[in-house]
Parts: sequence; C-alpha cells; structure tokens
Amino acid sequence: MARLRDLLRITTAVVLSLGLTAAAISNASTPGFGTVVSAQHAHVGRAAASVGTTVFSGDSLDTEELGSLQVRAGAARLLLPANSRVTWGTEEGTATATLKNGAAIFSTANAKAFALHASTAIIRANGDAPTVGSVSIVNPKELRVSCSRGTLAISVDDDTKSVAEGTAYRVVLDPDSVADDPSVHPGGPATQKHPKKSGKDRFLLFVIFFSAAATGIALYYALESPDSP
Repeated sequence: MARLRDLLRITTAVVLSLGLTAAAISNASTPGFGTVVSAQHAHVGRAAASVGTTVFSGDSLDTEELGSLQVRAGAARLLLPANSRVTWGTEEGTATATLKNGAAIFSTANAKAFALHASTAIIRANGDAPTVGSVSIVNPKELRVSCSRGTLAISVDDDTKSVAEGTAYRVVLDPDSVADDPSVHPGGPATQKHPKKSGKDRFLLFVIFFSAAATGIALYYALESPDSP
C-alpha cells in the first residue's frame, strides 16, 4: 500500500507538472501575449527583463540609459531603445503597446499583428505587407513618426493619414496650435513643409527630410526580417 500511495503521489505530481507546462505554453502562444527575445538594462514590471520572459497585458516595459528591449508577439516585434517605456496590451487578439515616453520601433508582417498607441494617436501597418516603423514622443501633443518599410497608418478618432516608405513626419496632435507655431510659416526651419490635410483634421503631418536608406537598413537589422518575426 505504501508503494501504491507513493506511485499515486508521483503520478499526480507529474500530471500537475505537465498540466502547468501546457497551460504556460498555451498562454505564451495566445495572440496578444509577448516574449522577450533580447534585453539589456531593461525591465518587465519591476523585475529585470531576461530572454524568454512572457509579457502579459498590463505589464510595463522600460529601458534604462544605454538599455534596449525587444519583444516578439506572433507576427510582430517591438524594440525599445534607451530611456523608453510602454505598457503592453491586447485588443481583440491584436498585440498593442502604449508608448509613455521615449521611442519605439516595430515590425509587422500584417496589419492586424500589432498597433502602437502614442498620446491620442494609433499607429499600425497600413496593409498586410511587411512594415517597419518608428515612433517617438516629443511632448503630449507632438510625435515623430517614420517608416522605413511598407506603409504606416496614423489614426486619431475618425481621421487617418498614411506615412509612405522612406518618409518621416512631425505629427501635431493639436491642429489649433499650428497658427501659433512659427515653424510652419516662411522663414521657419528648412526641414519643414506645409502640413498634409484631410477633410476633417484631428492632427497634422509635416514632412521631415532624412536619409531613408540608412535609417531603413538600421531598423531592418535591428528587428530582423518582419517576414519571419
């Protein structure tokens, strides 16, 4: 009887262990969950980030000075450079991140793989082609957005504008402030052009000239190929 009880205990322990392992694998592969694939001077919540850490909805991700963090979620990757912070999330099975400060670079293989929130804007791939984009926060009413591969869509409420491959924009989230901004008038910075407007503007885009080739190559190798994230 003693041997039988020992055998039952061992069997029960093995079954529970397998069940917990299966549950962890299932959770890690659920759309919207992420996995840390590289980390240096970075955190998931209050803990130091390490390769293989699972990122859940609601987790805060941040990097220190000279730090970096890369997370994979299905057909998308997110890279945080130094001094950046996001909150991870999920919306209808789509992985999301809300940029709180700093910058974020992401690659996607399709439009539904990932969406980045920054202030009142949502930035995602504009189609199902491989896409690489970068977003940085200047202040609560201004972003910098660039696209080195594919096309990005920037949306604020019902207003959506696109950012083509090889272009970068200053994104002004308060159109009313433009009238008081000297950079949009003649004599302003040479790197600015008049904004692109739609019928009902929730935000404005100003072209920023940059070296698309160099930036594109850097982002591409930083995130590897978005065809196989």
